[in-house]
Amino acid sequence: MHPARLWKPLKDTSLQCRLCSHFCVIGAGERGRCGVRVNQGGELFTLVYDRAAAINIDPVEKKPLYHFLPGSRTFSFGTMGCNLGCSFCQNYSLSQPPRLGQPIEGHDVTPEALVRAAVEAKCASISYTYSEPTIFFELMQDTARLAKDRGLANIIVSNGFMSPECLDELAPLVDAANIDLKGFTPKFYEEICQARLDPVKKNLVRMCGLGWWLEVTTLIIPGLNDSPQELAAMAAFIAVELGPDTPWHLSRFHPDFNMQDRPPTPVATLEAAWETGKKAGLRHVYVGNLPGTPHNSTHCPECGKPAIVREGFTVTGGSKDGKCPSCGKRIVGRFSV
Repeated sequence: MHPARLWKPLKDTSLQCRLCSHFCVIGAGERGRCGVRVNQGGELFTLVYDRAAAINIDPVEKKPLYHFLPGSRTFSFGTMGCNLGCSFCQNYSLSQPPRLGQPIEGHDVTPEALVRAAVEAKCASISYTYSEPTIFFELMQDTARLAKDRGLANIIVSNGFMSPECLDELAPLVDAANIDLKGFTPKFYEEICQARLDPVKKNLVRMCGLGWWLEVTTLIIPGLNDSPQELAAMAAFIAVELGPDTPWHLSRFHPDFNMQDRPPTPVATLEAAWETGKKAGLRHVYVGNLPGTPHNSTHCPECGKPAIVREGFTVTGGSKDGKCPSCGKRIVGRFSV
C-alpha cells in the first residue's frame, strides 16, 4: 500500500476521500466506492500505486484524440478500478473487479520506469487511460511530473468525475484530455453509471479554462441516450460552453458487461447524431467504432476539403503542421509538444 493524497480525517478513525465527486466517507478497514482506496487506522492508502494492469503503445488517435499530436504514439497505461459503475462498460475486466471485492492485479511499476519506457519507445506522450485515471491519481501525478521533465506530454482519458481539488492538482500537469460525456440527463448518470451529471459538466467547463486541449466522447446507446432532444442538448452544451472547435466523438455501442439487452447502435442513429452536432455549430464531429465511416477524417471548416485523412486510427494523409493542404487555413489543435 502507498499513502493516498486528497483526503481529510473525520471523527474517530473515519475519513473522507476528496479525490472524486463521490466524496466517500470511509470507515476504518473499509474501501471507497472505487475499491482501490482503503482506510487503515484512520489514514487513507491507495492499493494501485505500483500495480499497472494494462500497458501498451497506442496511436494517439485511439484515445481518441484527433487534434493533439496527430499521427504520434502515446505510452498508455492504467490500473484496475473505477469510481463509476457503468452497466455498459467496455473495460469492465479492468474497472469493476475491485468494486466487487475481487483481487487487484497488475504489473509492478514505478513512475520512473514508466517514463523511461515511454522515452525508450520514442513516444510523444503518456496517456493515463483504460480504466479511470482519477482512481490512480498518486501514480498518475508522480509519473506526469517526471514526464514533464523529460519533454513528454500528459494525456488523461477520463469520465470527468474528479473533484475540484483533484483538478487543482492536475492543472499544471495535463496537456490534453478526452472526457466521456456519457449522457445528458441526471437519470442516465444515476441509474446507468452510478454517478451524477452536474460534476462532469462543471469539470468540462473548468478544463477549458485550464487551457488543456479537450475532446469529448459519447457512446450512443440505443434507447438510453440517443433521443434527438438529448443529443441536441448535449451538442448545444459542447458548442456554447466548451466552444465550437471542441471535437465531439460519437462512438458506436456494442453489447457488453451488464448491458446485453440491446443491439449495436444503428448507423442511421450515428448519422443523425453527427448531423445534430453540425447543426449545433460544432466544426469537428467524428463517428467511431464504425469501419468505413466518412466521418473519421478532419475536414477544413473553411474549404470543406480533407485536412487530416484517417483510416481507423492511422493517419494516412493530409496536414502534418496543422494547416489545411488545400487552402492553408490553420486547423485547431496542438501539433507539437
